[in-house]
Amino acid sequence: MRAALMYEAGDVRVEDVADPALREPTDALVRITTACVCGSDLHPYRSMPGADGPVRMGHEFIGVVEAVGGEVRTVRKGDLVVAPFAYSDGTCEHCRAGLQTSCVHGGFWARDGVDGGQGEAARVPLADGTLVKLPVGADDALIPSLLTLSDVLGTGHHAAVRGGVRPGSTVTVIGDGAVGLLSVLAAKRLGAEQIVLMGRHRARTDLGRAFGATDVVAERGGEGIEKVRDLTGGGSPIVLEAVGHRPAYEQAYGVVRAGGTISRVGAPQYEEAPVGFGSLFGLNITLTGGPAPARAYVEELLPDVLEGRIEPGRVFDRTVALDEVAEGYRAMDAREALKVLVRP
Repeated sequence: MRAALMYEAGDVRVEDVADPALREPTDALVRITTACVCGSDLHPYRSMPGADGPVRMGHEFIGVVEAVGGEVRTVRKGDLVVAPFAYSDGTCEHCRAGLQTSCVHGGFWARDGVDGGQGEAARVPLADGTLVKLPVGADDALIPSLLTLSDVLGTGHHAAVRGGVRPGSTVTVIGDGAVGLLSVLAAKRLGAEQIVLMGRHRARTDLGRAFGATDVVAERGGEGIEKVRDLTGGGSPIVLEAVGHRPAYEQAYGVVRAGGTISRVGAPQYEEAPVGFGSLFGLNITLTGGPAPARAYVEELLPDVLEGRIEPGRVFDRTVALDEVAEGYRAMDAREALKVLVRP
């Protein structure tokens, strides 16, 4: 079969790889019908050294079950399923607590010999705990929105949940990528009254307004911080950081109100950052967030997608074939595309 591999920064190729096969009785084989490129895929695209490649890519996909192991009970051949960006057994202590990204037996796609989502097929470990059957066909018009359940919608929802968004909340979202925009949508869905979106790309912030943003701040640095603090009456009680770079974190603690919460879901590209008196400690700021347990949220979010109350699939603004995936990376890196859908 064919799959996307990254050789080094800027070098993505689609090549023949070994066909997936059942290894464990808890496995399923899935023929991938829809995948995508994630903003987090751009981090290695911009910086991965050649010595680390080639590596499989992709962690968001929908597909048709082609075969299942003898112990799989919840899906069967022919089912259309969505795969969250982490696989999990659904039974360990962390899964039972709704933290599937910390599953003691689980892991992440495209690592440690596990197939990636940007390919024609994948072996899915721990299928019963991971896959969710979808009640539509593979060519349904809702597929782009349903694919967001794999990662970006769940991640935006996780940001809002961990941030404590509730009816009447004032929220600031940092970042106008797909995760930032779906953090806006998630905050609106949970009842936020004022949502300030910090972003400077007009087409994206316009979509953010459609998703529920009440204000847009294009300025960055001190000017942007001052403007947000003015808009929110002295600082935002809740800040959702959806970028992952250090300047976004600094924006977050710059705009947050004393006693407020910063919820970080942008995959951090740094290990050290201020947490002392002048940033978090002095103002009693709560810092939370992390990799979203997308599997924990599927049943909650799925009905709103199926019934058309939300349209998270609007973040996809370009579609490519699998053989064109390198162009998808290039377009997203150049900000010519917000999020690219891949049709193997």
